[in-house]
Amino acid sequence: MLRTGIKALGLMLVLGTAGTAAAQEGPQGRVKVFLKGGVGDYTGDVGESVKIGPTWGLTLNVQPLRFLGFEVGYEGGRNSIATDVLDLALTRHGGSALVKLGLPVLEAVKPFVGVGIGISRISVGGDLLQRGDYVSDTVKELPLVAGIEFNTGSLTAGARATYRPFLDQNIREQVEDPSGGYFDFSITLGARF
Repeated sequence: MLRTGIKALGLMLVLGTAGTAAAQEGPQGRVKVFLKGGVGDYTGDVGESVKIGPTWGLTLNVQPLRFLGFEVGYEGGRNSIATDVLDLALTRHGGSALVKLGLPVLEAVKPFVGVGIGISRISVGGDLLQRGDYVSDTVKELPLVAGIEFNTGSLTAGARATYRPFLDQNIREQVEDPSGGYFDFSITLGARF
């Protein structure tokens, strides 16, 4: 009788564990929402006088297949201008949409790369605003991202690097004579549904 009870308990534990694993392999994790924060800086001519500054964002990721994902998100950042005399900062608010490709081998640890399209409003604030040395502008971007995600249950975390060349010229001119872009590194933390 005791042996039968132990076998039944063991069978229930095995089935319960298998059911939990099956639930995690099912639809859970196909939608992710996460916050990101890190540091960013401008490249090219603009980057010569701009300091590294904080970045932040909120992203929605949909994962229809294990190796393919789509993201839409908001990003922001603030960078001071390197000067001892004047107070000036560039504040960036933008949005982007990405297609991501990840290795479908492991769900728990997933390296990925991605490419997309974005647009940002870069606003100038501070003393130079009155002098007209810098002008607020809206720029088109081509986000290129590489990173790694860690997924377990309903949690997701990761790290990513993103470079956004500015596309205010046509693509041919941009390749031949790039005018710069924005580079950031961020840590992500969020939930899977």
